[in-house]
Amino acid sequence: MAYHTALGSLKNYTKGSLDIVNDDKKHYAFSNLFEVANKAKPFERVAVTKNIEYVVEVAKIDGTSPWYAAAHDEFVVVMDGDITINFVKLDPSAAVPSGKRGATKLAAAPNGQKMGYVRAKLGNQALLPAGAAYQLVSNGAPGVVLFQTLGGDVTVERWKDICIS
Repeated sequence: MAYHTALGSLKNYTKGSLDIVNDDKKHYAFSNLFEVANKAKPFERVAVTKNIEYVVEVAKIDGTSPWYAAAHDEFVVVMDGDITINFVKLDPSAAVPSGKRGATKLAAAPNGQKMGYVRAKLGNQALLPAGAAYQLVSNGAPGVVLFQTLGGDVTVERWKDICIS
């Protein structure tokens, strides 16, 4: 039996489904990350998976995001588009308090030493390190990213709206 992986995008996706081999679909809940991103506001971080306090959030990146920071490392994976991630080393007085979970949206652009940037495209992953602020910018068309993080203040949960069961 031949398998084919179909990769979606904001402009071209199929509503999600599962190919169950030897089980019942009602044991699972699932959604399509591109559909979730397409229906979300720009930069809104919608949880698409959750395991205790850990989440994977999907976000549509359209333009320039606010600045974010976290007390712990996060990761971002680009699923669609061409994204630049800018980094600033936070002054210790501006750092997110130790133990605070999830990303924090900063009220303004951070003061601190510029650390550079990462330009990422489909499938590229970048570390969003603790102690640094980050900002995502779409280069041209809107893009889609997944954040691997802890659930927190900016995590939006709307399971009943996004899940098919």
